[in-house]
Amino acid sequence: MDQDEQLRYSSSFGAAATAYAEHRPDYAQAAVRWALDPAPGLRVLDLGAGTGKLTATLVTAGAEVTAVEPDPAMLTELRRALPALRALAGSAESIPLPDASVDAVLAGNALHWFDMAVAGPEMARVLAPGGILAGLWNVMDDRVDWVAGLAGVSGSAAIGPRDTPASWRAETADAHLPKTGVSARFGAPEQAEFPHGQRRTGDSLVATLATRAGMLVMPEQEREATLSRIRAFLASRPETADGEFTLPMLTCVLRVRRL
Repeated sequence: MDQDEQLRYSSSFGAAATAYAEHRPDYAQAAVRWALDPAPGLRVLDLGAGTGKLTATLVTAGAEVTAVEPDPAMLTELRRALPALRALAGSAESIPLPDASVDAVLAGNALHWFDMAVAGPEMARVLAPGGILAGLWNVMDDRVDWVAGLAGVSGSAAIGPRDTPASWRAETADAHLPKTGVSARFGAPEQAEFPHGQRRTGDSLVATLATRAGMLVMPEQEREATLSRIRAFLASRPETADGEFTLPMLTCVLRVRRL
């Protein structure tokens, strides 16, 4: 994906901010605890915070959270959900915080959108020595038969390159971390996966998938055809045809420590 296309995808969420806030899942609390575990304190930056899905979990964990989000519509939803929180306009490439002012920088389903050549030095700048940089992703557990079937009929626009466990491990094995141009040193990256789930109905799962970037930038006719195909698949499966069910997921974490 070239830079212009990446910008088109990453900036698509604002138009669906309300649906994103309603339908996207939170993050497994065990995953958040693991991400923060070696951090020297509880000053946490949620970077690319969106509508506050990860932010809320961090607050529950007892962290002192600052959220930074570039999209005005997403930031509005975050402030509506968490009115007492410090929530700032800004981006990974221009973080509105002082040097060494946080103990951890976390990004929920966002790290892959950052321009790491610029964002890497910025994240290193705001991190205190010994601080943690971690990306968290919610992925669908396609080791479950019907989830694998869903991935098959949905296509890459709805279930993309980091949206299943194996693809997430491959995509993040040595990616999305500060490399060149960063004066601060970072330790070796670590990966971990934590069971998670989201209560859904067929309709609400379709609505969730409709908030994926690939779906948001898709031409309307193609998007409606894809969503209709997903809806028909869910109606055909006994696990998902009637009432509520749990969508099997994992919260996957990529963690690195600033030395």
